[in-house]
Amino acid sequence: MATATKSKPAAAKQSKVKLQPMGDKVVVRRDESEDVTAGGIVLPDSSKDKPNRGTIASVGPGKMLDDGKRGPMQVKVGDRVLFTSYAPETITIGDEEMLLLSESDILAVIE
Repeated sequence: MATATKSKPAAAKQSKVKLQPMGDKVVVRRDESEDVTAGGIVLPDSSKDKPNRGTIASVGPGKMLDDGKRGPMQVKVGDRVLFTSYAPETITIGDEEMLLLSESDILAVIE
């Protein structure tokens, strides 16, 4: 019996550079925006709103508390999240655009 191998889609290509955020920061891969409206109109890149949701790629160790301990992070790698649109710092590694933001800028986890 032959087994089929699954290949990863090109959009899910992993970067060779590893980012380890500091404190309560997280690195997020932004979801792709829609190319076609509900009415069937194709949108050019310049007119698309960038989505304010994505998948967490890396998390920091947590915020340093006044007593010297670290507060636990509420999100983990792989969580799909909604975040504020003004908060993220855009970083580019190779040809991949990622976002760096504080855990407090995350509004909700999508389940």
